[in-house]
Amino acid sequence: MQDQSQITVRDLGAPSQYFKSDKRTIATVATSSLAPAKMALLLYRLAVHIKAKQIVELGTSFGVTTLYLSKCTNATIYTFEGNVPMLNIALTNFESTEVNNVVLVEGNIDETLPEFVEANRKLDFVLMDANHRYEPTIKYFNLLVERMTSDAIVVVDDIYQSKEMAKAWKEIRGHELVYGSMDLFRFGLLFFDSSLNKQHYTCAW
Repeated sequence: MQDQSQITVRDLGAPSQYFKSDKRTIATVATSSLAPAKMALLLYRLAVHIKAKQIVELGTSFGVTTLYLSKCTNATIYTFEGNVPMLNIALTNFESTEVNNVVLVEGNIDETLPEFVEANRKLDFVLMDANHRYEPTIKYFNLLVERMTSDAIVVVDDIYQSKEMAKAWKEIRGHELVYGSMDLFRFGLLFFDSSLNKQHYTCAW
């Protein structure tokens, strides 16, 4: 938050609402894009609660939320990032904290995610926080949904950031394999346990 070093960030998804230039300081990117601590802590607690073993994070950014999730010591976290300057900062953070359960997948998610899901991994927890547009969000979800376990949770960040994201969120929560959802405004939770009988909640957070 205090680092005034400048990096070049190429918006691979929806254009930034905060920046008009691709030249940005680390401090301003952190201020505008990092998840609040209480959100990162909640995600960690949810992953612990379901005893997640395989975790996917779309959008590493500086790797701060990744580090929260890495505290699930029995899990492997696969985190996807296409922006090299941000990826390098995340790598520095991972190395400085000596985490050993994070796998950083470098490259455009449109290319790396299909290759990843072809490995037929079963997934317990997914954080979707990349490419905040309708079509990529739907595409990524459809790639991942068939891999989710019955106890799994998918987190969709920034569900009301734009009309596109609101449309994607509404469509995703109506998917035939989604049996429960929770709207926390900043982000949404999706559940795959058929005993939930298609319940949807809107909660203050």
